[in-house]
Amino acid sequence: QVQLVESGGGLVQAGGSLRLSCVASGRTFASYAMGWFRQAPGKEREFVAAISWGGGRAYYTDSVKGRFTISRDNAKNTVYLQMNSLKPEDTAVYACAANRGVVITTTEYDYWGQGTQVTVSS
Repeated sequence: QVQLVESGGGLVQAGGSLRLSCVASGRTFASYAMGWFRQAPGKEREFVAAISWGGGRAYYTDSVKGRFTISRDNAKNTVYLQMNSLKPEDTAVYACAANRGVVITTTEYDYWGQGTQVTVSS
């Protein structure tokens, strides 16, 4: 069982930055691929970014490429999402997820956090 707790969300003006963190419980964090997803009101959950268990491969949805960076620190059981040049359309609840083994970009992850709200004002 893996428990995930996100933090770092908040209210920011367009063009600003936030860094989300997701801390995982357990001793096997390094064996999990990690992902970030977001869900805006009235919309389906959307893939944002994912990173392989070793951190060597990262994937992004097109709308955040060049603005967001996913990274991980396996010694701290933490995955990060650095978000720069934020836009109002980035407003959503952001949740991290863990998948044992391979990195995927669908929602079929094994474990999910509760999410943290990100609001970008225009």
